[in-house]
Amino acid sequence: MFLKPRTGFPIRYATIGIIVSAMVLMAAVLVAAGWLGTRQILLDSAWRSARETGQLINERALRTTAPASAMLRTLAFDPLLSARTEAGRLSRVDALIASLIASPLITSIYVAYDNGDFLLVRPLNTPELRQHFVAPPGASFLVQSIKPAGDGAQRRTYHYYDADSRHIGARPLIGDIYDPRERSWYSAARQTRSTVISKPYVFFSSREIGISLSRRAENSQAVIGMDIGLDDLMLVMDRLRMTPGTEIALVDEQGEVILYQDMQAFLDDEDHPAPDRDATLTLPSLDQLGASALRGTYDAERSDEVISLQADGKEWLGLALPFTALGEAPLQLLLAMPTDELLYSLKQHQQRLILISVLLILPFLLLGWRGGSFIARHLERIAARTRQLSRFDFQRLPAQPSSLQEINTLNAAVNDVSDTVEALLETSRILNTEKQIGVMLEQLLEKLLSATRCQGGAAYLWHPDEAIMERIAARGDQSTLAERFPYTADRAASPAGQESSQGRFELRSRDGGLQGLLILAQPDDPAYATPEFLAFANRLSSMLAVAIEMRQLIESQKALFDAIIQVLADAIDAKSPYTGGHCHRVPELAIQLADSLAAEQQGPYASFQLDETERYAFHLAAWLHDCGKIISPEHIVNKATKLETIHNRIHEIRMRFEVLWRDAEITCLQAQLDGTDPAAARRQKEALQMALHEDFRFIAQCNGGSEHLPDEALARLHDIGSRTWERHFDDSLGLSTEETERLQRARPDAAPLPTREQLLSDKPEHIIPWGAHRPPVEAGDPTNTLGFDMPLPGQLQHLGELHNLGIRRGTLSEEDRFAINEHVVQTLLMLKKLPWPHALARVPDMAANHHEKMDGSGYPRRLPAGQLPLTDRVLAIADVFEALTAADRPYKPAKSLSESLRIMALMCRDGHLDTELYLYFLHSRIWRDYAHKHMLPAQRDTVDTAELARLASSQA
Repeated sequence: MFLKPRTGFPIRYATIGIIVSAMVLMAAVLVAAGWLGTRQILLDSAWRSARETGQLINERALRTTAPASAMLRTLAFDPLLSARTEAGRLSRVDALIASLIASPLITSIYVAYDNGDFLLVRPLNTPELRQHFVAPPGASFLVQSIKPAGDGAQRRTYHYYDADSRHIGARPLIGDIYDPRERSWYSAARQTRSTVISKPYVFFSSREIGISLSRRAENSQAVIGMDIGLDDLMLVMDRLRMTPGTEIALVDEQGEVILYQDMQAFLDDEDHPAPDRDATLTLPSLDQLGASALRGTYDAERSDEVISLQADGKEWLGLALPFTALGEAPLQLLLAMPTDELLYSLKQHQQRLILISVLLILPFLLLGWRGGSFIARHLERIAARTRQLSRFDFQRLPAQPSSLQEINTLNAAVNDVSDTVEALLETSRILNTEKQIGVMLEQLLEKLLSATRCQGGAAYLWHPDEAIMERIAARGDQSTLAERFPYTADRAASPAGQESSQGRFELRSRDGGLQGLLILAQPDDPAYATPEFLAFANRLSSMLAVAIEMRQLIESQKALFDAIIQVLADAIDAKSPYTGGHCHRVPELAIQLADSLAAEQQGPYASFQLDETERYAFHLAAWLHDCGKIISPEHIVNKATKLETIHNRIHEIRMRFEVLWRDAEITCLQAQLDGTDPAAARRQKEALQMALHEDFRFIAQCNGGSEHLPDEALARLHDIGSRTWERHFDDSLGLSTEETERLQRARPDAAPLPTREQLLSDKPEHIIPWGAHRPPVEAGDPTNTLGFDMPLPGQLQHLGELHNLGIRRGTLSEEDRFAINEHVVQTLLMLKKLPWPHALARVPDMAANHHEKMDGSGYPRRLPAGQLPLTDRVLAIADVFEALTAADRPYKPAKSLSESLRIMALMCRDGHLDTELYLYFLHSRIWRDYAHKHMLPAQRDTVDTAELARLASSQA
């Protein structure tokens, strides 16, 4: 598994981290303690400030209502409340105007009489009021007088006064019936002699929030009241906000807002409906104002206690205080303060503390960085080395000394491990690549010395026959290492001069058999005497033992395999005395030609190379190229005449001629006995016998197969064969079972004896069918899995006498030719069944392709030139050249060197052989070396290479 290079922290960061973490922890504790303590102090201070704010607002409200209440008590004794006429009442309006001027918070003063009359005085101090009441220029006060007119009607009049209380105009007004006696403030004042304060509400005319104070007159005939606006109280609430984001509201028990810092803007909204004159419950709710923090404070229902809540995405502190300055109505003063604004100064202070802590950390950070970097530089090199090892890169890095002893020890240990692993990997590579045991042991010994860090050593091989160890590899000082010394498994004789510092380790095979000895020259270090090192070295020495055993096993198996192949080749050559040596000479010539091609540095074959494995595969293919002949019928392979089967049937035919000869003698004698002239009878006999001699000589000449038979010869052959002779003996006697069965199938009804038969004939019993032995070589045969493409004769054998004697060229019939050519089929079938290793997988094809032709007309698979590698073409050249020059063929005389090369040139011209390869073979003179070694002196004639090259390169 690969090491993850990002796992953990680098040591320089760890060092810095420890220093910084300690200081940060200390600073964090101090800052956190200061933060928490100061925060609590600020929160307590905010709670006290909030309570003080509530008290101030409450006191301010008391200062607003107390003077008005006192003024109302005074006015309760004014004659105005006893006047019964409008004129009498208007004469006292100046007292009311004076009260309005004295107290600007009073928005109106009014009197309701017990007979239903009503008088109201209000200042016209805003343009909106003057416009609303259609005031004439200079009007500063409005007096509204209402008197019942009988029949349920009322008379309304507006009187206008200037700033000096002078009457400047009046106008009547028609409107809805207004009876002040039905109002709540009137009813409440009639029931008590004290001043009654109403719940806050929105004034009808000015849309301001205020309260009403009412009191019964001393004569009990009227009730006087006044309206007081709370705008001033809202200004006080806005000024007393502790932070810009603080929200303050005065709410009633239903949660309706009485006072709020932005209340007037809400009331001026056109979407807010205008209330009636005495409306009281038309105030907005907290939800309508969108004051979620105040709503949360109100819903908490925790009076006079600071609470923490979340609203509008941030933290708030809320406080609810009872409010009693506006009468007996249960009101609450709500305060909500954003925590971030309350703690703003604390955060700034905290940031300053953090900055100071950072500035204090910087010197320690620099100190930690320098110290950590010093150690980390060395450790990072070691870490990089270990990461390199984890990525399977075991190359040794240059040593970088350090002033720290532990770092040097780590560097040395990592490099030692790297060298050991690299040596072991090289050992594995050597075991897999090097084939020669001596070279392999030399290289393995070098790597084992590197892995064990020994000064030298030697590897010995055990020779059990001589009971000695023989040195086969050595490194270092070899003066104390003997070349050979006696050795026994139970008691070893010490090599001459061997020192005690040399460790010896026996090399044994898996079955415990002694194979050799490993001697290590160990340094003068106690570590090399420990059981751990001895066990390690012993395990390493077992690698040598395995290498020796495996290499010896491979070499012995290879030698056995080669011997089996050569035995097979010898058996094939020994099978026919006329082809002896073919299976030996073809590999020799083919390998010589392939080696010459592989040695070329320029020209068309400069890129052709054969490594050791490929050369061995070619060697095997050359030796096995005719292994299929092991099943070829011997009588066909050795067939020197046309009529030869197991024996030469020419003798049977000669005996027939002998019979005819004697028949002629008998006829002659019989003619003389019958009275014929003896001389004429002898002349007739001699003429017949001479014709028999000529015909037999002709048949014998045809049987040799050395000449081409023209059509005239075939006609004469059939004419001679048509003669008859008389057979007196049963030809079904003395036959084998197979011959008997074949004869019965061919002639179920035997002719009666004696019988006349032709001198030469093709009898039915001469045809031997394929039966169950039909080979799968035809292109359309479903059992043909190897791609054979060969025409198959109609029968296994045709022994007919006319059929065989009629062969136009050579001695082999179509059936005989196939039987011989089938050896290549059997070669491929036999070799394909063997479990070849991958490196030798082409051996079957190379061995079986030496009869293929460049034009694709060869056999057994009709492969064209594009499917024939160069090695296959080399084997074809060698096979043809050896076959043409062989002097041990029964069916042809030995050909000379020039004639053989000329035939090969013609084969190149006809597209049978590789022309380029033939030209190389021709100019390489390899054929000359072969001729001196394997050809008769009479065959070694002069060769015109230029003429042969021209002929091979010409067009057919």
